Amino acid sequence: MTFDQIDDYGRLWAVRYDNQEDNVLYTLFEQWNDVMWLHNFFKENQTDLNGFYKISNITTAIKDTINDCEKLENMFLDIPAEIDLDNFFRPLDNFRTSESLLGKEKARPKRLKSHSSWLRIYAIKLEHGIYIITGGAIKLTFKMQDREHTKEELRKMEIVRNYLLSENIIDNDSFTEFVNTL
Repeated sequence: MTFDQIDDYGRLWAVRYDNQEDNVLYTLFEQWNDVMWLHNFFKENQTDLNGFYKISNITTAIKDTINDCEKLENMFLDIPAEIDLDNFFRPLDNFRTSESLLGKEKARPKRLKSHSSWLRIYAIKLEHGIYIITGGAIKLTFKMQDREHTKEELRKMEIVRNYLLSENIIDNDSFTEFVNTL
């Protein structure tokens, strides 16, 4: 596992898992813009799409996903220095009331009409305003534990968190030192 710097300021990183061509953020953006991949995904998960979001038209789901993906790309790939990433990310657990060491976080684009976005970016928070993206998913159910593809994202977050802890990485200073020695 390695880490790719996404922004120019060392505030946003993405995991590149072993044997992967690219980091998880770029891979997600590629998937979420691939009409055939999206068609297959929504066809396989049509019951959830219709049940939770009340959308039965796969073409609508594909268009909404591509539009939301574009918003995420604009959010994450061109971040000005003055933007605080804490404005994008929220605790993964909606009921978490305090900060935790290497906390698990999520981000999603805001939608102004129709339905809320089902796109999620998952990350580990190193400290205020500094994140490592571990993956992402199209979340069509209330709980991540309800579907295998979202459970996999929970597993990946835990794998990255445990890896960081095993390397004595607990904040941005220790992460920067680690990355500079690679």
